Amino acid sequence: MKINLELIQYINYFEKTTRSKVKDCFFEDQKLIFIVQPGQARIAIGKQGINVKKFTEKTGKKIKITEFNEDPLIFIKSLISPIKATNIEEVDKIITISVQSTKDKGLLIGRNAKNLENLKKHVRKYFVHIKDIKIQ
Repeated sequence: MKINLELIQYINYFEKTTRSKVKDCFFEDQKLIFIVQPGQARIAIGKQGINVKKFTEKTGKKIKITEFNEDPLIFIKSLISPIKATNIEEVDKIITISVQSTKDKGLLIGRNAKNLENLKKHVRKYFVHIKDIKIQ
C-alpha cells in the first residue's frame, strides 16, 4: 500500500496528538486505520478516548487504532476488534477465525468478501508466511 502526502499528514498529526508511534496507516471504508507500535494503543487512545475524539474533531475522519504484535494470532484479534473471535488458530500456514454468531461472521467477511480480502492483505503485509485466512 502506498503512503501519499495526505496519509503522511494524518500520521504526523496523529503522532503529535497522541504521542505514540505509528507503524502503518491506511484508509478502509472511509475510516483511517492506525497500526501503532506494541504497547502504545492505550497511549494512542488516551483516557476515555480523548485522543481519538480530538483527532476526529480536527480532521473529520473516523479512526480505528490497533496495536501491532509479532504473533499473527494476537495481531488478527486486535485487527478484527470489536468482533469477538471464539478461537483463532494457525494450522499449516492457514489461519482459521471462529466466531459464534452469523452476524459477526457476516461482518468479518463483508459484502463480496471485501472485509475478508482487506484483512488478508493487511495480515500478509507483516506475516508473509500466512497462505490464507478462513472464517468459521
